[in-house]
Amino acid sequence: MAQPLDEYEYREETVTDDLDALLAAIPPRITQPLRELDDLSSLLEIVLDLGRLPEARFPDREVALSETEVTAEDIQYVITRIGSFGDDNRAGIERTLHRISAIRNRKMEVIGITCRVGRAVMGTINIIRDLVESGKSVLILGRPGVGKTTMLREVGRVVSEELRKRVIIVDTSNEIAGDGDIPHPAIGRARRMQVPTPSLQHAVMIEAVENHMPEVIVIDEIGTELEASAARTIAERGVQLIGTAHGNSLENLMMNPTLADLIGGIQSVTLGDEEAKRRGTQKSILERKAPPTFDMMVEIQDRHKVTIHADVSETVDALLRGYEVKPETRWRDASGHVRTQRGASAFTQTRPTRREREKRPTVLPQVAESQPQERRAPTPEPATDNREEPLHAKAVYAFGVSRNKLEQAAIHMSVPLTIVKDLNAADMVITVDNYYRKAPPAVRDASENGKPVYVLKANSTSHIERLLASVFHVPMPADPFMSAQYEAEEAAQKIMNGNIPAVQLAPQVHSLRRMQHQIAERYNVLSRSSGKEPHRRVTLYATE
Repeated sequence: MAQPLDEYEYREETVTDDLDALLAAIPPRITQPLRELDDLSSLLEIVLDLGRLPEARFPDREVALSETEVTAEDIQYVITRIGSFGDDNRAGIERTLHRISAIRNRKMEVIGITCRVGRAVMGTINIIRDLVESGKSVLILGRPGVGKTTMLREVGRVVSEELRKRVIIVDTSNEIAGDGDIPHPAIGRARRMQVPTPSLQHAVMIEAVENHMPEVIVIDEIGTELEASAARTIAERGVQLIGTAHGNSLENLMMNPTLADLIGGIQSVTLGDEEAKRRGTQKSILERKAPPTFDMMVEIQDRHKVTIHADVSETVDALLRGYEVKPETRWRDASGHVRTQRGASAFTQTRPTRREREKRPTVLPQVAESQPQERRAPTPEPATDNREEPLHAKAVYAFGVSRNKLEQAAIHMSVPLTIVKDLNAADMVITVDNYYRKAPPAVRDASENGKPVYVLKANSTSHIERLLASVFHVPMPADPFMSAQYEAEEAAQKIMNGNIPAVQLAPQVHSLRRMQHQIAERYNVLSRSSGKEPHRRVTLYATE
């Protein structure tokens, strides 16, 4: 059944393109026929290739601008009227958003030029404005030319001017804020940091957060492993990230080993024969190995339509388990108003795959509008370490609970716990309150068959450990938050006293690393995260 449509506040788009400045940089014999056209507002780019006819490209057609081929003098005419080409063969026109890209021969001489029209379109983020204002990190995907950079530019303006936040734009090719030392007014009060060469974008990203205390960082085209790692470091310090990446969809990103870390990373886990049989799966399975760098993801379908994954971690987990995902869709109607069709939850509104249904030995009866029997985790009882009998292993079916956190908690508390994906093989079910209240089929089936259902108030390591302490009747371990806090403060004090230039802290989970970064800022020392989950850690450095 179709979900109801909601209507968002309508705000008209306005466009600024500085087209005259671009046409002035192109030989008059080429631009004269172009000026006579009546639809210049939709011009995409002008292409000049040596020995070919010059062309103007529009969304639906291409127009030849002369009957005479492009000469070397025509190309030189353009080069002398624009900025210098960088290592990425891109240049611009000062105080505009136009991008001029060069094609070179083997002698590194320019033999082709693409003059892409840059437009500042105010109002483009109305369709995702609520996501940006939420303070969560948002990743934008889409094919080239669909409007990702235009949307980023508007994000910088809205967040800096209307929300009055400190915004830093990391502008690799001067495409967001234009060429020259003075950024284009389209970014509002946001500050722009230029990147001398694309290979140094990750270093400028880290420099931005260490030197200028931003609340929001805007990044275009995250494309390397170093940039993905820098983005994770920034997110761990509590800075909101708004960025774009190469790829059309979340599934593309999952299969990209370079950028998969942006959504938590995908790892292959090999199960033992007994465990694989118990789960009803192959021995090698894929799982998400860490919290995602970006909380939300926007896939741009076209200029007026987007698909939204409001919880990236939940969506990735669902896809890896073989569930069908139905994300939220938003579009602008003919009147310009933004409408939305709500998506279904990745777990509660979708059915298992055919393989998962066939693994069930029997068809369990459905519970007609009855709530599952709730069994809240009781308060942990005191216990001693002098146990005469070994702990009995328990098979746990985790519904909506982070597998990584559950495994880490079990290791930390030294309890024999096995996570299974077959509900029939489980001794108990652990879920989170927001999933439990929706009464998903898995929880109803467990309750109907008399399996204990434990409900966590939050999907956090501390809540999981308290539950395990109660179930296995073991004492609670030392508070990991206090241990991580004490370790970071002690290291910062040693660095401030000049005793040591750097201290590498113990590996911690994402939330504790973020806390350690905040302690470093409070003590005015530098900090960086390194390594891969679950061994990722923070290192503190003395300031220069």
